[in-house]
Amino acid sequence: MSDTPDLKQTRIQRAPTTQGQATGRRSSGIPANLIERTPARLVGAALVYATGFFFATASGTLVSVYVARLPFTWAPAHTAAVVFILFAMVVALLAHRGRLKPETLHSVGLAFGVVASFGIGIAVFSEPWNPERVEVWGISWVCVWIVVFPLIVPTTPTRTALIATASAAAGALALFFWTVQPGHPTPNASVIALMTIPNFVCALLATLEAFIIYGMGKEVERARKLGSYELIDLLGKGGMGEVWSARHRMLARPAAIKLVRPEFLGDSRQATQAMRRFEREAQATAALTSPHSINLYDFGTTNEGSFYYVMELLDGLDLESLVQRFGPVPAERAVSLLSQASRALADAHHHGLIHRDIKPANIYACRMGLEYDFVKVLDYGLVKPSPRAADADAQLTAEAVITGTPAYMSPEAALGQPVDARADIYALGCVGYWLLTGRLVFEATTPIEMIVQHSKSAPLPPSQRSELAIPPELDEVILWCLHKDRDQRPPDARVLCDRLDAIVTGELWTEARARAWWIRHLPTHAGAAPIEEPIPTGQSVETA
Repeated sequence: MSDTPDLKQTRIQRAPTTQGQATGRRSSGIPANLIERTPARLVGAALVYATGFFFATASGTLVSVYVARLPFTWAPAHTAAVVFILFAMVVALLAHRGRLKPETLHSVGLAFGVVASFGIGIAVFSEPWNPERVEVWGISWVCVWIVVFPLIVPTTPTRTALIATASAAAGALALFFWTVQPGHPTPNASVIALMTIPNFVCALLATLEAFIIYGMGKEVERARKLGSYELIDLLGKGGMGEVWSARHRMLARPAAIKLVRPEFLGDSRQATQAMRRFEREAQATAALTSPHSINLYDFGTTNEGSFYYVMELLDGLDLESLVQRFGPVPAERAVSLLSQASRALADAHHHGLIHRDIKPANIYACRMGLEYDFVKVLDYGLVKPSPRAADADAQLTAEAVITGTPAYMSPEAALGQPVDARADIYALGCVGYWLLTGRLVFEATTPIEMIVQHSKSAPLPPSQRSELAIPPELDEVILWCLHKDRDQRPPDARVLCDRLDAIVTGELWTEARARAWWIRHLPTHAGAAPIEEPIPTGQSVETA
């Protein structure tokens, strides 16, 4: 048995964006991919700078006092150390808090580069020049800082040249700052040249470095543009491709892009089959009209041969994460969630499509406008035409192939038999079981064992495996969906929806209750993190 590459759209959460990203602005023409990580890099660089300055000053003082046996006196070098350490900490705080506009923070970072060079120069030249000491050509820490800084705060080559030259001049200025101190002899011209020329040579190297970085940034920016959309953040990665948050360049509309690259797909035959499946998923999703199915905005192929499609970016979490994080849900909430999911399935079945991978990870509870607990059914990657569909002969998977997720697989699917819409109803019954109990219908250690139990074992009623109150009518509906004989299950999803809506629970899951739950538990409406599932019984499989 081998796992089908399964990229879970349900793992998408709303990606954090900077103010510049939200409005589509750029900082002085700099590619967004170059500046989007600048705050994190700037925090790290400022903290390293402050720490290095502290230990350099402290170690020098300790050597003077305990090794050279000189009395401790507060020197200008100590004052300089305090000033520049505090300055670096302020820069780190500004970058970490993220309240500055991207353009402003970028300018602060560039200014930090120049001022920090002056501070390093003061530290390097804090010892008076000794005319009797032979000076040699060397690379100071100012040079190292100038060369490294374009990696911390990337900018255009022109601005890099200006900043690097200013940093080199600041380092040289520190040398002259110390020559005016009382008792400090003035170095001769050759010594000044040896101490300053390397700084300007490194400034030239930094400019050449900026040309490379800037060019790479432009290439990445071009590669991240898909039609009218631009990729922002990688949200998840699976065996078949990637999911990115994105925005429409004209409408400023957030979206999620599912992207499959040829290198993810193995040999040419596997790649061809996978690309056909990916295209089929996009077409199947686009055909659906239910508000409870994920909306598809666009799809196509890049110049590099990668296939992509653009979906709405949801704000919430999938039902698997919901139960894992907060425990089983009350019966009335389970009824509401299942009823909405059944409406999506009714629409899919009406269009002659079978989902074949209904599971909690593929059903998303989200905030939609002013509504809460609004259900979206996702990931139609294993969808196929139903036997009654006109294009049933064009299906890409053979009937002798087991497709789906073992923990939610109908008996007929587990046995490799032809499936129809009632396989989705069985899987939705498994989802209801998970919502009410926080447990799978059957426990197993391997996918094969799980499949066998679904094909042969009778499930216990949910009420016998949960401490929550579950009405007998809901018990009956779940067991109805889980009947081994598909002829004994609900004949279609519309009948199931009507039966769910007729269940009388102790309380109603009202919009007010849903809103109160979200405000209490997910006040920022953040969804689950994009993670991979390690549990074998929770993965989608397709096995010959």
